[in-house]
Amino acid sequence: MGSPDFALPSLSALVKKHEVAGVVTQPDRASGRGRELKAPPVKTLALELNIPVIQPQKLREPEAMSQLQAWNPDLIVVAAFGQILKKDVLDLPKYGCINVHASLLPRWRGAAPINAAILAGDEETGVTIMKMDVGLDTGPMLSKKSIRLMPDDTAGSVFHTLSTLGADLLLETLPDYIDGKITPQSQPEDGATYAPMLKKEDGLLDFTKSAAELERRVRAMNPWPGAWFEWNGNVLKVARASVSEAEGLGSGSRLTVQGRPAVMCADGALVLEEVQPPGKKVMPGKSFLAGARNWEAS
Repeated sequence: MGSPDFALPSLSALVKKHEVAGVVTQPDRASGRGRELKAPPVKTLALELNIPVIQPQKLREPEAMSQLQAWNPDLIVVAAFGQILKKDVLDLPKYGCINVHASLLPRWRGAAPINAAILAGDEETGVTIMKMDVGLDTGPMLSKKSIRLMPDDTAGSVFHTLSTLGADLLLETLPDYIDGKITPQSQPEDGATYAPMLKKEDGLLDFTKSAAELERRVRAMNPWPGAWFEWNGNVLKVARASVSEAEGLGSGSRLTVQGRPAVMCADGALVLEEVQPPGKKVMPGKSFLAGARNWEAS
């Protein structure tokens, strides 16, 4: 069970080592300016691999449960599926349901753990293979692998790294788990945190915050929903930024730092290294500044 690109390495890995009876993924969604239906990446890959696919709006639909029972799986693997599994699904497979989760549980349970780790300034993150229960990412853990978060990591770069790491760890873990050689470890409640699903407004840059915090937000919201703020009545997106100790007139005031646009924050300035003006492609801050009129005007 999975939907976005994060699940693709896990599905590819499972097909090479195990028999995959079927795939459950989210329904096709309208996308783009034309609002044409677009299939989830997992569906596209499953069809290429000739694996049966179902796309229920909710797993509780009788047709979805009937198909799961017909497949009669020994194990269900979940990777970024986007729906909470009820007890009747959790109890269906002989070995239960296993989740590939993109954090070092119990830190960052929930829908957006990668973004939350970057935004919080965590020094490390990773993947946890866990046995699912009725809670939200609260089940006992089978294995973990961690990575260091680098100063230039974005949600997109960490997403790619952890999707591959998760697939590798999944294949390493399953044989010993199925053979009963792994004792699931309960998650401690101490240190548990929650990462809610992102909304477009989470990308808004509030310049009353520190420049360091906003620089993390730029990376945490890249590629979606993207960091942004309003300038001249339009939305200016920020694809990459850095922190400067430059001084200005106060939070939100605009200035130039070594030929690049910048905005004063509560502590220091946020230098806009790459931006995307409305209707244009991402460009270097210097190129934007060359065509921006009255950038430093209040």
